[in-house]
Amino acid sequence: MVCLQIFSAANLCSSSLTSTVNAAIHIPKLPRVFSIPQLPKTKPLIDDFNVPIHHINTNQLEKNSVVLTTQSHDRNTNDIIIIKLYAVLEAVSDRVEMHHNIAQQRNNWNTLLLNSINMITLTATTLAGVASAAATTCSDSSLLALKLSSALLFSAATGLLLIINKVNPSQLTEEQRNATRLFKQLQRQIRTTIAIGNPSEEDVKDAMNKVLALDKAYPLPLLGAMLEKYPAKFEPAVWWPSNKGKPQRKKMGKMNNGWSEELEMEMREVVEVIKRKDTEDYNRLGNIALKINKSLAIAGPLLTGIAAVGSTFIGNNGSSLAAFVPLMAGSLAAAINTFKHGGQVGMVFEMYRGSAGFFNFLETSIESTLSEKDLEKRENGELFEMKMALKLGRSISNLRELASKSATGDMGEFASKLF
Repeated sequence: MVCLQIFSAANLCSSSLTSTVNAAIHIPKLPRVFSIPQLPKTKPLIDDFNVPIHHINTNQLEKNSVVLTTQSHDRNTNDIIIIKLYAVLEAVSDRVEMHHNIAQQRNNWNTLLLNSINMITLTATTLAGVASAAATTCSDSSLLALKLSSALLFSAATGLLLIINKVNPSQLTEEQRNATRLFKQLQRQIRTTIAIGNPSEEDVKDAMNKVLALDKAYPLPLLGAMLEKYPAKFEPAVWWPSNKGKPQRKKMGKMNNGWSEELEMEMREVVEVIKRKDTEDYNRLGNIALKINKSLAIAGPLLTGIAAVGSTFIGNNGSSLAAFVPLMAGSLAAAINTFKHGGQVGMVFEMYRGSAGFFNFLETSIESTLSEKDLEKRENGELFEMKMALKLGRSISNLRELASKSATGDMGEFASKLF
């Protein structure tokens, strides 16, 4: 009994001691800083709509796939067209630089050849005068030397005049200036097409055709491709591609895209006024300039040739006429050469040719636009009218007044005031 009591007391003490130690080292629970939410269990989307898998609209999926593929293809096609336009633009920029440089070079030719030929001609004339004055006082050898020197210089001037009159550097310069201006205009048009966006393959073909037409109208090389400087008949310049398709007569009906019957009649009357007034005037002035250019081109070498032959007869039989001919012919040749190349008669002829071509271009633009049957394929009518007014240097109201006067036949005073 005593042992049992001792054992119970020992167990009691051990339990008390264990409780005391546990109480001494008790650590409180830390609060939760964050908790991970549990995702709710969701049913598949098909289950929500109670649609079995075999009821999915596969046709719609295929249509969406086709639409995405088409959009990707269109985007790639548009990128290729823009790349092509940039390639054409690069070629046009190169031509602008080439024509500009060649225009400066040929202008230098005109100045240098003019001064050189005039110096040669005047030197030969002076030698002829000295030879005629010294015919009775100097020895035969000295006289022969003066006569031969004068004849050789006149002959050289004749040869140079034949060459310079054949190529006509002032006209060549004006051709290259016009080419530079037109290529810059085409350059701006291509940039505008790219900036507006959504170009088509037709825009690329149109730009290439314009480049080729300009290359043909204003060639760079002299040999083989040079334009005829003295044509039999005056013809305006043509630098735009020709429309090979037959014009289509438009059926009158409901107008749209900015066009109306009144606007079409206005454009037709503008074409008639251009033909009667501007084209006729520039053709007349161009023919006058062509005749003057031809006459001067023949007179210059002819006079220096006469002077070359006449200088060989100086001092023969004491004739004063033999001395008078080379002096007069040489002086006239220098004056004519100065008037032709210094006054740039060839440039004036080319200017009239370009101006007549400009009005022909306006006529062609209006007629080709009006011949388009599909109104939606035309340029917007109001925009087209504004462009025509700006190209003619008039306001829209002036252009309409011009058309109305032409339609009523009262063009006398108004046309003289307008143009």
